[in-house]
Amino acid sequence: MTPFYERNGITIYCGEASEVMAEWEAGSIDLTVTSPPYDDLRRYLGYTFDFAAIAGQLWRVTTKGGVAVWVVGDETKDGCETGNSFRQVLNFMSLGFNLHDTMIYDKNGFRYPFPDKYHQVFEFMFILSKGRPGSVNLLQDRPIIYNSHSSPRKREANGEMTRRKSYHNESGYGKRFNIWRYSPGGAKSSKDTVAFDHPAIFPEALARDHILSWSNPGDLVADPMLGSGTVAKMAQQLGRRFVGCDISEEYCKIAVDRLRQPSFFSSPAEVQPQGQKAEQAPLW
Repeated sequence: MTPFYERNGITIYCGEASEVMAEWEAGSIDLTVTSPPYDDLRRYLGYTFDFAAIAGQLWRVTTKGGVAVWVVGDETKDGCETGNSFRQVLNFMSLGFNLHDTMIYDKNGFRYPFPDKYHQVFEFMFILSKGRPGSVNLLQDRPIIYNSHSSPRKREANGEMTRRKSYHNESGYGKRFNIWRYSPGGAKSSKDTVAFDHPAIFPEALARDHILSWSNPGDLVADPMLGSGTVAKMAQQLGRRFVGCDISEEYCKIAVDRLRQPSFFSSPAEVQPQGQKAEQAPLW
């Protein structure tokens, strides 16, 4: 298949995800960061979403030790949530993926209030791995309030009290919790105006933080539902190679236009050194 766009380690195809992925080499993808259509919450130019075919191809192309980050939420129909996010993750597990972590994307705001429900402000970020994750670089930017054990003793399983080994973290920062907070929306998710021609984008910082956490420079990162090109942009800025696709030529054009923006190489979502507060901070 001829690429729609190919430059600087980025390759983009225009086509249905499972059909495009079928041409990718088995075991070639180190990390996938993607977000599928959430039931009928968004209208993507009338295109349909073949979850089973995409999931099967995702398992095939993921390398041993590779990770897939699946960002997903549920639609509410007739007052009830569909629960399709859970069905999807169970399907992934039946294919052989491990559910390495269930993380929460706290959106720091809500869009659709329901009169009989608490405000819905989160989405799932399922961390799926093919075996034990081969690359784990946990972000450590959470300020530590108590930097040593408060008690010198602890009770063992047999009831005896023993001395507890004390510790002190010199940096003053610990690894994050698995709930990450970002502010979505205009001028927050990205400063690339063209990105918002797509109906649903997630924050650049979300893609950045997962790429940093589950891959290393030079690795091949994928997004088979490319959308506005957020993952492509962050992969390039972080020294990773990228391959992705979208069924919509219109969305592929949005992604390419975005990659050509001056901010592509000077994004506000730049890398945060370990031990510094992230630009869009997670919920501690």
